Amino acid sequence: MTAASVAERRRQIARPEPTYPDYTHQQILKVLSGLLLSMFVAILSSTVVTNALPRITHELHGSESSYTWVITATLLTMTASTPIWGKLSDRVNRKLLMQLALGIFLFASCLAGFSQSMGMLIAARALQGIGSGGVMALAQIIIGAMIPPRERGRYSGYLGASFALATVLGPLIGGAIVDTPFLGWRGCFYAGVPFVMVAFVVLQRTLHLPHVKRDIPIDYSGALLIMSGVSTLLIWISLAGSGAFAWISLETALLVPIAAVLIIGAIFAETRATDPVIPLEIFASRTVLFSVLASVFMGVGMVGATVFMGQYFQIAKGNSAVIAGMLTLPLVGGMFLTSLLTGRWITATGKWKRYLVGGAISLVAGTALLSTLSRTTPGLVISAGLLLVGIGIGATNQNLVLAVQNTLPLSQLGAGSSTVSFFRSLGSASGLAVLGAVLTTQLGGLMRDGFAAANLPIPPGGEHAIPNVQTMDPETVRIIQDSYATGIASVFLIMVPVIAIGAVLVLAIREVPLRNKDDEDDHSAPVEVGLDSAVAVDAAAASGEMQPSTSSRRGPRRLIGASR
Repeated sequence: MTAASVAERRRQIARPEPTYPDYTHQQILKVLSGLLLSMFVAILSSTVVTNALPRITHELHGSESSYTWVITATLLTMTASTPIWGKLSDRVNRKLLMQLALGIFLFASCLAGFSQSMGMLIAARALQGIGSGGVMALAQIIIGAMIPPRERGRYSGYLGASFALATVLGPLIGGAIVDTPFLGWRGCFYAGVPFVMVAFVVLQRTLHLPHVKRDIPIDYSGALLIMSGVSTLLIWISLAGSGAFAWISLETALLVPIAAVLIIGAIFAETRATDPVIPLEIFASRTVLFSVLASVFMGVGMVGATVFMGQYFQIAKGNSAVIAGMLTLPLVGGMFLTSLLTGRWITATGKWKRYLVGGAISLVAGTALLSTLSRTTPGLVISAGLLLVGIGIGATNQNLVLAVQNTLPLSQLGAGSSTVSFFRSLGSASGLAVLGAVLTTQLGGLMRDGFAAANLPIPPGGEHAIPNVQTMDPETVRIIQDSYATGIASVFLIMVPVIAIGAVLVLAIREVPLRNKDDEDDHSAPVEVGLDSAVAVDAAAASGEMQPSTSSRRGPRRLIGASR
């Protein structure tokens, strides 16, 4: 099939561009309550176990690698499934999809609570990732379909605030549950069940979006190749990173070519598909391209602080799970306030790039400060680093999605939004696996050297087990705490240049003024965002020029994103 015939088929299936529904502010808030609750419980599922993981891993006789895999498994399936959820949302009723995602999440949460081994827990968390991937992607897509970009800033800020709230309450709730004898760590996975049920009912009653069915073939080959390729790549990174085999090994020689072939096949399939899962032409827009690339590198920073600081506070500092959760309040406070404030400022001014740039710089600075951690680092220094990281995450997380949503037509809203989430999750999962491998390697060497210098034997389980410092003698505790503090600091040091690359990419993003609802006619006719049109969107936005449309029956109109 030639490129011309593919383009012709895509034009034939083009449907009238959907418009924004006439929701009042009160109606939006009602729908938003269900979406925020869904988003809250999806994020809570990760954060509620953050401070409980050392206890869980110890009781289920896990290792440092299995500790990381409990989180990596969720990120892997969430990453692989995100573009599928996004594409389905462009062709299937979004409310039904959200409820399906919530159902999968609910079942997986209960399964995780029944886990009898680390293997069973990791499998349940993988299934949970599929559900949470759908919830988080669809929440952003539904908001994008309800609210014009110019007004979307303050509502997107609520999503960021929900993220921050779940982040702060999760460790506290998880720590309190773990420290309560009659609940234990299993209660962490049941904590979200009532929230899921309430969110399901609220969305059923309040969410009513128009849906236009399209009788077109589903891109099964693209979906299968994307999921297989990404999963193979992440499995290789995770297993090699966890020490299951060496980076240069027979397994690597097998998995890497398989992943490469699958990903290349996915790219080829997407260029031929009538309705591709990830429309490759959206990357012709400079705003979309650099937003997606930046999300990969920013994803590393978003997962690093939330995962490794739990270990630092509990092991390197010897705090309980509850205290460890409270010590992360600067991180969450920065995320919460920045998400709300930047959302309102963006709505008021229509400008968003300045907040992305400021957030990226703050994330780099905070990570650099955390790279100086030691067992004796003052709490003020730690809090300052966490606050800067929180500000960075709050200013970049939702606004990268907003930048892409503002550039694309509504018919590609699901695919575009999920693409950003997909690549951010890819960066998070890959970064977590690699950084977990670095930490495991560092801990092994540091503990061997520390115990050898003190002429002491390595505790049972060696450097690969998660220690319970509350039950050890003071000298052993000191060596373990020094090892963990130094190892975690080295992880943050590696993160600094990675996030800095993301900051440079953010600087390269071209700002497209946010659309108002008055601009709805600008995308009411069929729109094809191809190489020429996507580049024209950025050019028009930069110059302020108005271009006539050849596809609209209403006469000349401005391209999407062009300034008034």
